[in-house]
Amino acid sequence: MSMRPDDHRRKWDKDEFEKLAAERLQAELDDEEKSKKKVPPVKRELLKQREYKVDLDSKLGKSVVINKNTPTSQSGGYYCNVCDCVVKDSINFLDHINGKKHQRNLGMSMKIERSSLDQVKARFATNKRKLEEKKREYELDTRLREAAEEEARVKELRREKRRDKKRKIQEPEEEDEAPAPSELAQIMGFSGFGGSKK
Repeated sequence: MSMRPDDHRRKWDKDEFEKLAAERLQAELDDEEKSKKKVPPVKRELLKQREYKVDLDSKLGKSVVINKNTPTSQSGGYYCNVCDCVVKDSINFLDHINGKKHQRNLGMSMKIERSSLDQVKARFATNKRKLEEKKREYELDTRLREAAEEEARVKELRREKRRDKKRKIQEPEEEDEAPAPSELAQIMGFSGFGGSKK
């Protein structure tokens, strides 16, 4: 190093900076070893079916006043209490709750459990049983409905027969009492209804 006053350039101590670089490299290597020895990755639960119904219709058609002091859970849109976020419409809300971030916050991975052959057969059997029960209920309902309709038809036929009998009984009496149309016009005080042309 020159100590001349007209030498204005800064001089670097190479040995000192080599020591600093070696220390930094050693620290980085130590950090990498520590990160490798850290806790193993979290074992997340496999993806499973939702046990609750997603409420998309409760706020439908309702107006809400929102100001500065309104909490985010009551502001406009759909609030996710797991992720503490607000989504503006129902389609995006469904995308959010089915998405990776939301499932992670619930503690689930996006992997699905593989079903065995026995599980699939059992599922088919339960679905078949449900269909048969629905058929039975449907058959019972249709039979009850048909029986009620048949009963209503029989009642209506009986009523008609009674009405016919009453008409037959009342018809001969009405023929004697009913005045002719011309007599009716004279009783009312006019000769005609004005329908004939002269």
